[in-house]
This record gives sequence, structure tokens and C-alpha cells, in this order.
Amino acid sequence: MSHSAVKPSVKPLVIKIGGAILEKEPALSALLCVIAKLENKQVVLVHGGGCVVDEMLAQAGFTTEKKHGLRVTPKEQVALISGALAGTVNKAIVATANSIDLAAVGLSLNDGDMISCTLSTQDLGQVGVPHTNSSKLLDVLLTSKFLPVISSIGALDNGDLVNVNADDAAVAICQLLNAELLLLTDVNGVKGADGKYLSSLNEEQAQQLIKQGVIAGGMTAKVNAALHAAQQLRRSIAVASWQSPEQISQLLDGNGIGTQIQPN
Repeated sequence: MSHSAVKPSVKPLVIKIGGAILEKEPALSALLCVIAKLENKQVVLVHGGGCVVDEMLAQAGFTTEKKHGLRVTPKEQVALISGALAGTVNKAIVATANSIDLAAVGLSLNDGDMISCTLSTQDLGQVGVPHTNSSKLLDVLLTSKFLPVISSIGALDNGDLVNVNADDAAVAICQLLNAELLLLTDVNGVKGADGKYLSSLNEEQAQQLIKQGVIAGGMTAKVNAALHAAQQLRRSIAVASWQSPEQISQLLDGNGIGTQIQPN
């Protein structure tokens, strides 16, 4: 089949990956191999890395506190968290990607003035709320066929570094590029009250499930970020498992995978 018959999908794809996949090297490689096969598709990876951060904080004698599934970031932990996410985790992903001939570039949210941050009002310490600024750097990288790998570390206008929830960071990058968004997690989607995975979910159903405690912990933050993205971008956002990365091509062919979070 000639490549000219393949219609490239116009919008870039932002894929958010979290901590657990980073601890499972074969899973990360499998995902990157799928990305490498997506010809004519511009992809951006946004990552967190909570489990690596927890480990490093524990080694340094710090404790980890969370509120509503979101990490509290005291000022004295910022240097360590930045080093873990923008350093250790980011460079490990870039190195793995480069080892399979994906030309990856490691970035943070404030590189190239992509994203600016304001301090969260949720009493979470040095946690930033991301706002879109300039897509110039990403446009150049994507046009040149690089794979940007972006850590969820941002900065305030005064230059102070802040930790950003990685789901929120992915949503902001998605808005910046008017892209499609895929939130990869270690489960196949969002479960309903009957314990079965939901194929689709809207704001009203989600708030009901959060109230009932069916959606809880980190999944609450993930669903809220996806709902916010669906509203802003006026399209559905997929929450799916990194354990079956081959589903990504199904998503790009217009088939639903995981749980599709719908705009109102």
C-alpha cells in the first residue's frame, strides 16, 4: 500500500503518561514503539512521575501529603521534585525513545515560554496552574519530526519553579496545540458504580460517581482534568490503559478506546 493513501490526521496527539509506566521499562518501550510506527502523526508526550518522586522524597527524609488525590508541594521539596521530574524521569524517557530511533527532546512547561503558571489557590504549596502562552517551540520541533517529552514542572512569572499536576499540564499542552488528548493510566478507563468500565462519561455522571466515592483518589483529579479539557476543546478525551498501547492506532482511526470523557 502506498503511503500516499494514508490520510494523516491533522491534529497533533498529546499523550499523558504517569508514574506506573515509568517503573515498568517494557511498557514504556512498547508505548514508544507504537508511537514510532505512527507515520505522519505529530505526537507530544507529557509525563508526571509521582512514584519516582515519592521514592526520592522518602530517601531524603520527607513525607508525601496529598489532598483530593493531588500532591502537596512544600517549598523545601521543590528542588527535589523538579530534579526528579524534569531531570531523572524526563531524561530516562528521552534516552529510551532515542534508543529505538525516536528523536526525542526533553522539555519542561516553561521552556520556550510554552506555558506560564500561577500559584494554585487550593492550598497545595508550590503547585502551579498552567496557562497557554506560545506554541512556537513545539511547532518547530513537531515540524522537524522530533518527539517532545514534557515534564510537569513549570514556573511562575517571578521565576520560581512550581510542580503542576501532570493531567492539567497535558490539558494545557493540548489546548496550546489544539490537539487530541489521550490520558494513559494503569487501568482500562473509569469504572462505574457496578465496577464495570464505562465507555463514555459526562460531567453530570462523573460528579455523581465522585459524590458516591466510586471515582476517588488520583482518578478524581484525572477525570476532572479530562472534563475540563473536553469542555475547553469541545471534543471527547480518552482515558485508557498504557498496558495495551496498540489501541492508540484504533483511537486515531476514530474508534473509542477506554473511557471517552464527553463535553457537556
